[in-house]
Amino acid sequence: MPNVLFSLMLLGALCSHGHSMSREEKRKLKNQVVEMFDHAYKNYMDHAYPADELMPLTCRGRVRGLEPSRGDVDDALGKFSLTLIDTLDTLVLLNKTTEFEAAVRRVLSDVRLDNDIVVSVFETNIRVLGGLLGGHSMAVMLRDEGQHMQWYQDELLHMAKDLGLRLLPAFNTSSGLPYPRVNLKHGVRGPETRTGTETETCTACAGTIILEFAALSRFTGDPVFEAHARRAMDFLWEKRQRNSNLVGTTINIHSGEWVRRDSGVGAGIDSYYEYLLKAYVLLGDDQFLQRFNIHYASIMKYISQPPLLLDVHIHKPLLPARTWMDSLLAFFPGLQVLKGDIRPAIETHEMLYQVTKKHNFLPEAFTTDFRVHWAQHPLRPEFAESTYFLYKATGDAYYLEAGRTILDNLNRFARVPCGFAAMKDVRTGSHEDRMDSFFLAEMFKYLFLLFAEADDLLFDIEDYVFTTEAHLLPLSLSMAPQSSSVPSNRTVIVQPEVELDDFDWTCPNTRLLFTDPAFPNNLREPIRSAVDKSCPRPLPYREPGIGRPPLRAQDFMANNPEHLELLRRMGVSLIHLKDGRVQLVQHATQAVSAVAAEDGVRFMQEMMELSSQQQKEQLPPRAIQIVSHPFFGRVVLTAGPAQFGTDLSKSSTGVRGFVTVAEPYSGCSEITNAEYVRGHIALLQRGQCMFAEKARNIQKAGAIGGIVIDDNEGSSSDTAPLFQMAGDGRSTDDVTLPVLFLFHKEGKILLEALKEYREVEVLLSDKARDRGVDVQEAEEGCLTEATTPTSSEPAGESQMSTVELDEAVAGEAAPSHEGVGPAGEDAGPAEKMSASEAEGGPAEAEAAAAQPDRSPEAKEKPEGGANSQSVDELLADWQEDLEAFKQMEKDEL
Repeated sequence: MPNVLFSLMLLGALCSHGHSMSREEKRKLKNQVVEMFDHAYKNYMDHAYPADELMPLTCRGRVRGLEPSRGDVDDALGKFSLTLIDTLDTLVLLNKTTEFEAAVRRVLSDVRLDNDIVVSVFETNIRVLGGLLGGHSMAVMLRDEGQHMQWYQDELLHMAKDLGLRLLPAFNTSSGLPYPRVNLKHGVRGPETRTGTETETCTACAGTIILEFAALSRFTGDPVFEAHARRAMDFLWEKRQRNSNLVGTTINIHSGEWVRRDSGVGAGIDSYYEYLLKAYVLLGDDQFLQRFNIHYASIMKYISQPPLLLDVHIHKPLLPARTWMDSLLAFFPGLQVLKGDIRPAIETHEMLYQVTKKHNFLPEAFTTDFRVHWAQHPLRPEFAESTYFLYKATGDAYYLEAGRTILDNLNRFARVPCGFAAMKDVRTGSHEDRMDSFFLAEMFKYLFLLFAEADDLLFDIEDYVFTTEAHLLPLSLSMAPQSSSVPSNRTVIVQPEVELDDFDWTCPNTRLLFTDPAFPNNLREPIRSAVDKSCPRPLPYREPGIGRPPLRAQDFMANNPEHLELLRRMGVSLIHLKDGRVQLVQHATQAVSAVAAEDGVRFMQEMMELSSQQQKEQLPPRAIQIVSHPFFGRVVLTAGPAQFGTDLSKSSTGVRGFVTVAEPYSGCSEITNAEYVRGHIALLQRGQCMFAEKARNIQKAGAIGGIVIDDNEGSSSDTAPLFQMAGDGRSTDDVTLPVLFLFHKEGKILLEALKEYREVEVLLSDKARDRGVDVQEAEEGCLTEATTPTSSEPAGESQMSTVELDEAVAGEAAPSHEGVGPAGEDAGPAEKMSASEAEGGPAEAEAAAAQPDRSPEAKEKPEGGANSQSVDELLADWQEDLEAFKQMEKDEL
């Protein structure tokens, strides 16, 4: 098996159960939401209108073409007062009918939709067309009540139809999938359009049209809009991967070939699934529900690994596509509530809540061990959306507290004098000069509804469906006539493996889902995220010798089938990640019995304690300095420390000696070339046994030190966190020699030096010594200096408790995008590793050892071969890779 990192997600009880919230508390929080909305809306109107968006740090409007381009983000801006239109139905929901009436008059008098500007079809549809339709729905509702908007004559609907007609040219493709961009004045054909050359679009971009276009058709009686949207949905369904029933992220709009074949529920796909289910809700077409259910079954089979949602490849759905998640998937628990699948919704929401509490906001992307991957947060509302829907479904006051957390964090960290500013970096709290329109369109709707009582609303919210931009479309549209004027790609797809009985043909009534408000807490009890370890659960009292768990954490081996079966019985599951790591998650409800569940809890607690013991010290990196000819100390390799053996930080001289390859190379049994290892520093390969066992074997053979080289091809300290070898829960006082760890790339430099120069002397120390050591005979510039990072920050809050079990078979290590760089720069947080390398891994051929000249037999070196590079070439490649990695980080951000 590959290297196995057990991220202990002991998903158990929280510090305190959610207490009920009084009506007065909810009223205060509801009023706080209104005050926050007023702050944002008033500053937009005072400082930005008629611009599309507010720039809250500089207190001015963002006008496209007058500000530096932000790339695709600016495609949402069309010089049509975007924020005002996006906010129309929010005003009514918050009982601001006077402001709504004034806003509608402003839109009708000031907004033009025929601007010569290229905009995103997707963003313009959900924000502007959806905003106009939502505003029209609210205006009609108020007009019909007879108190407001008596002058209104469907003017917003006429504007919506005008905009719809301007978007239609984008659908002029052979597939029916829309171009991603359209010129509002000139369409997509001709040089004046400055668009129409694109060949691909995202799945969500093409599949998030049906609600707005169908509503426009049914409001106006013109079927052309709904027909085009249905055709696009039909084409995406036809192009799904037939074995996995998943869709990719981007698709060629002409050929229908998938361009990006990774599939998840986050960015690029998210609202396609949402609109399948909501199209059934709004339009009453059973086919949308059937398609959604088929997709949903595959999502739960391949992508959902509660509480995680990990992207996979559509053709190989058992193969994860990445080891991080983006914040847009936070909508999915809310969609699961609408589906009626509450258990995984609660679990995933709890994970997202813990990440939110850890970083104050959901980072734009975060890793499976909940560290920041992309640090931005543009005030996205998806987590608030799911919080609201889960409260509606469960009535659990815990979600009111989650909403309070959202409010507090917005006021503490995002509020500025001219509105609310997006977070540029959730780790530092720095701001970005943007306040997207969706902040007013969505965030305040969901937070207001979370704390409001039914009598606080002017209408029954159950009579409407939310679009993906939280615009309100009346369910009465399902009764409107439907016809088609555009040929459809649709064919009926028979899925024999899916029984029709599996479909729920009605949507759940959120008021009747649970009669027991304690149910969500019962699901959360096994959830105690490793993101937040502030309240450890005490061990349950047991009589001595009674109820002893069948498996102890210190004895666990990840490749032992009996151990895996014992875990299953205790409700403990393993989540396999792309980089070979496995996260360990315990669900008490999945245990075979209550006793087994308790055993599982105790096992996980032991794992946490074992990991905690291993993390008592945050050791800095160590240095391996090649001091022999022709290097003379000019090459310094960053090495991971060990929490056992000689403490190099307490040695003024370090340990100096010639290196030799141990036999067997794994070091997992008695060393057979002890006569060459004696008095030398032994080179070992990671895998097959515990680190401490390797150290004991070479120590017995007389080695004065050890260097363990990673077996993961391509791993490097440039792109991975510091590897720290820790104890295995048992005493390692008998290990008295220093042992350091090198990633594969640095280890290869050392092995190639040994191959080329036969005798290589190194210095193991806490930091690089004077580079001029023993260089009196060295020629000036004999070798270019090359170093790896030799400094490290202590592990910060973003690091979770981890335990790693090492196994023998090499796997490609996924780089961690933490900061790394040459000496003098800050490195990323240290990643804790245990010395518990799993025994009994798959056998691998023992690499023959490379010996100095005095070896009786010339042996092939483990890294040798006809294609091996020289040391100079390796060092050059190393520096080139480091520069490429830095550029990749810049490009990604």
